[in-house]
Amino acid sequence: MAGTLYVVATPLGNLGDLSPRAADTLKRVSVVAAEDTRHSKPLLQHAESKAELVSFHEHSSERALERILRILQEGRDVALITDAGTPAISDPGVALVAAARERGIQVVTIPGPTAVAASLAVSGIPGDRYVFLGFLPRKGSDRRRLLLTAASSEWTVVMFEAPNRVTHLLADLIEACGPDRQASVSREMTKVFEETRAGTLQELSEHYAAAPVRGEVTVVLSGTGKRRVEERPPDPTDRARALLDEGLSRKDVAERLAEETGISRNTAYRLVNEL
Repeated sequence: MAGTLYVVATPLGNLGDLSPRAADTLKRVSVVAAEDTRHSKPLLQHAESKAELVSFHEHSSERALERILRILQEGRDVALITDAGTPAISDPGVALVAAARERGIQVVTIPGPTAVAASLAVSGIPGDRYVFLGFLPRKGSDRRRLLLTAASSEWTVVMFEAPNRVTHLLADLIEACGPDRQASVSREMTKVFEETRAGTLQELSEHYAAAPVRGEVTVVLSGTGKRRVEERPPDPTDRARALLDEGLSRKDVAERLAEETGISRNTAYRLVNEL
């Protein structure tokens, strides 16, 4: 029989948050697949685990994936962990879980900490319904599209961000939502310098411009509370002509066209060039 792939949630920072079931699982499995093996060694020592530690991260090769699948097919159990929180939630793991399921390998969750739930719980912003956007792209039309999604969402929106980019994200959210939208910024959850600050986007932006952020960050944005009315996308040809008349380059027009009308980028480029 094949082994079992255990998807194990690990502490966000405080080792005391490792559940007894998670610790027992780490002790029982033959192999632990970790995002960063150096980071995970203290965790395994804390759990008194003697499991073999192998690397599996966002940029792992197909060979690394196949190696773990072979271990499972040989009948040995594997625990998948990331640096913090629950694997596959804006963390590596989706490809391994999907591949294991395709091959009929049992996948079991060992639930526990997640920055999404932890930040929502202390934000003071409704969490009964929310949209999770993870890390936004750093630039380009995909970032603009997701910012507009966040700004127009009826429900609360949760985003992750690197500490050195929080002020940039807050500035973009102000532009998309206005300065008075309520939000919260949580950092260093469960660690010594844990902090959650809530207020308007403008207040948060001013605070973090003067006090640079350190540590992992989760931003919670309040929703509009209003049902979004879907507008019919503009006619691609008419919109392309209008954007060209504004003096935009063909590349910029094609990107905007794809974003606004939903057509593919290749189709947008071809249409702009034909015009």
